[in-house]
Amino acid sequence: MVNERNQKLGEARSVIREIFEYGNARKREIGEENVFDFSIGNPGVPAPPEVNAEIVRLTGEMPSLQLHGYTSAAGAPDVREAVAAYIRTAFGVPMSADGVYMTCGAAASLTITLNALCEEGDEFVVVTPCFPEYAVFIESAGGKVVRAAAGREFHLDMQALDRVIGVHTKGVVINSPNNPTGAVYSEEELAALAALLTKKSREKGAPVFLISDEPYRELTYGAKVPYPMAFYPDTVVCYSFSKSLSLAGERIGYIAVSPQCRGAAEVFSAVCGAGRALGFVCAPSLFQRVVAKCLGKSGDVEEYRKNRDLLLSALTGLGFTCIPPEGAFYLFMKSPEPDAAAFCERAKRHELLLVPSDGFGVAGYVRVSYCVERAVIERSLPAFRALAAEYGL
Repeated sequence: MVNERNQKLGEARSVIREIFEYGNARKREIGEENVFDFSIGNPGVPAPPEVNAEIVRLTGEMPSLQLHGYTSAAGAPDVREAVAAYIRTAFGVPMSADGVYMTCGAAASLTITLNALCEEGDEFVVVTPCFPEYAVFIESAGGKVVRAAAGREFHLDMQALDRVIGVHTKGVVINSPNNPTGAVYSEEELAALAALLTKKSREKGAPVFLISDEPYRELTYGAKVPYPMAFYPDTVVCYSFSKSLSLAGERIGYIAVSPQCRGAAEVFSAVCGAGRALGFVCAPSLFQRVVAKCLGKSGDVEEYRKNRDLLLSALTGLGFTCIPPEGAFYLFMKSPEPDAAAFCERAKRHELLLVPSDGFGVAGYVRVSYCVERAVIERSLPAFRALAAEYGL
């Protein structure tokens, strides 16, 4: 009667969403101040002032029918040009508006891109640990997920990638700054990855695409985030303003197809076709225009840094093992028992909501999302202390 696979996806939420919804219910039961919800990456700092100023300006100056009406399917031409100009200026890549497609956030960017590229028998490599929905997006596009484990401190492992990239590989998905680990891939890593993909493309006789998922680009603590297009021509960037501008609920982002990509015009046409087929046309009109005036801006990253430092210092002081995140707003903490899900269930007894790493493709860790009010972290520390004591840390 219905699509069985989609029914199952609807009945079984992602582990992140499952814990988030559990937290919402628990807050209604015992009060929000008594639940320490580190489950979801919902930005916890206000949007930069330019965002609200632009909303006020647009709603006051632009005719309502024009402001809220349809744009072109790929996005308003002036917005696409603004994005292209920003990429040219910020990263030195000769991007044009003809390679920019405005989308409803990163999920739409990835879904459209994967559907644009995927043909029968294609494989897409993801670096684990990774965002759980990558597998959903790839399989929904008809592709096969192939996993390559990250290396030391969750950076790229070229040998692991070399082993799994083959003749059926259509693309490699990377995410830097990384969710869930906070790792930021260096210029040396991207140069090595570009060399590997160039070799594999030559062996295959067709490009292996690099798909860069970039919701956290501006959220770093001193680390430089290299631009993949500057290293490898066959690159598609999937960008979201959800985290940088604290606009997660507004669902706005873009796809940028490298102008140096082989068959760039055909790839972009396929992006447009996939957007049409999936119904992802004409991204939210108001927020297309808002972000065009806020490119390169971000919320107060220093607030995330303070949260990171407070939580990292407290947890390591209690005996937990964590690798300091270089970007994003997640702390990847080693579970004190092999079963991370069991550890998270025990944490719930202290009203601590953590996400086990199994859904991210690795065992034995938990993700702690610290994009919360600092008071939540401060109130949570006695609970973490009690939890550590249970494990004799």
